[in-house]
Amino acid sequence: MSARAVDAVFQGLYLLTDVRMMIRKSVPDHVLTEDEKKTLAKTLDKVEKQIAVLREELLA
Repeated sequence: MSARAVDAVFQGLYLLTDVRMMIRKSVPDHVLTEDEKKTLAKTLDKVEKQIAVLREELLA
């Protein structure tokens, strides 16, 4: 496994931790503000980029 793939795993996990914290912060109704939704969308885009790196590194 390449160093790039390992880095992508950890970066993805850190980003998902950010998502988890946003979800925890919205308890009990899990309603996000518009700003939180924008932040969440950006964070999920970053997660998808890390997954793309993993696909490229591990499945190519």
